[in-house]
Amino acid sequence: MDSHASAATVPVPVADLRRRRVWVLPLLALLLAAAFVLALAVGSVPVTWVDLWTLVTGGDAGMAGAIVATLRLPRAIAAAACGGLLALAGALMQILLRNPLADPYVLGISGGAAVGALLAMLFGVASALLELSAFAGALAAMALVFGLAHGAGSRTPTRLLLTGVIVSAGCGAAVSFILAVANEQSLRGMLFWLMGDASTASRPGVAAIVLIAGLLACAPLARDLNLLTRGDATAQLLGVPVARLRLVVYLLASALTAVAVTTVGSVGFVGLVVPHLIRLAFGNDQRLLLPASALAGAALLLLADTAARTVIAPAQLPVGVLTALLGVPVFLFLLNRHR
Repeated sequence: MDSHASAATVPVPVADLRRRRVWVLPLLALLLAAAFVLALAVGSVPVTWVDLWTLVTGGDAGMAGAIVATLRLPRAIAAAACGGLLALAGALMQILLRNPLADPYVLGISGGAAVGALLAMLFGVASALLELSAFAGALAAMALVFGLAHGAGSRTPTRLLLTGVIVSAGCGAAVSFILAVANEQSLRGMLFWLMGDASTASRPGVAAIVLIAGLLACAPLARDLNLLTRGDATAQLLGVPVARLRLVVYLLASALTAVAVTTVGSVGFVGLVVPHLIRLAFGNDQRLLLPASALAGAALLLLADTAARTVIAPAQLPVGVLTALLGVPVFLFLLNRHR
C-alpha cells in the first residue's frame, strides 16, 4: 500500500467531520452559485444584474434574456454538471486504484468515447447520434478493460491500471488514424470535440440528473469506501464485500465519465486535480470528499468554460485547453510530491 493509502487510515472524529461539513459544503455550494451567476452575466454581450433578476422573477429581459436562456444557461448547466461528474469519477478512481494520481481517463474510457464520436463524425451521421456513438464507445472501452483485467486471480488495481493504459494507447492510435483520413470539412469539429467544447451540449439536463443520481448512489457506499482505503484484507475482515464494491465503483465511475465525455468532449485533469486538492485540504473521509469534489469540480469547469469563451471573445477557446494549462503544473507538483 502506498503512502497515501496509509495516511488515509487515520480516522476522522465524527464531531470534526460534522464541523467541516457545516462550512465546507455550503462554502463550495456558494462558490458554485457565484460561478454560475458569473457565467450567465459575462460574455461578448454583457448581461446586467438587473436583466438576470428580471429573468429569475419571470419577466421579459429582451435580447439579454434570449441570450441567457438559449445560449448561456444550457452551456453553464453542461459545464457545471460535467465538472462535477469528472471530479466525482476521479475521486472514485483514486479509491479504486489506491493511487492519488489516478484519473477518470486513465482506464481508456475517454479514448473509447473519442473513437465512437469521431467515427460518427467521419461517416456523417446525424448530430443526434453523436452522443450515442460516443457513449457506446465509452461503454465498449469499459467492458474491454474490465474483461481483459480479469486474470488468474482477481482484478487488482495494478492490473486494471496497466490494462487501461494499453487500451487508452490503442484508442489514441485509432483517433490519430481517423483524423488522418478525415476530410478538412469535419476535421475542425473533430479537433474541437477532442479538446472539449461545452457549446455543443444538446441535453445538459441529462448530465445534471446523472450527477445527482451518482451522488445519491455514492452516499451509502461512503463507509465501505473509507474501509477500502485501509486495504482489501482489512476491509474484508470488517465485513466489506470487496470484489462487489470494486465492481460497483468501477462501473459507476466509468458511467459518470462516459456521460461527461459525451456531453462536453474530452476535458482532462479535472478528475485528477480536484479530488486530490480536496483531499489535501479536508482529509480522506469519503462522506465529505465525494460531495465536496463534485461541487468543486462543477465550479472549476464552469469558471474555465466562462474564461474559454471570454478571453479572446468573440472567438472561443476549447475548455480542455484551459483545464490542461491548470492541470499540467498541478499534476507535476503532485507527481514530485509523491515520488
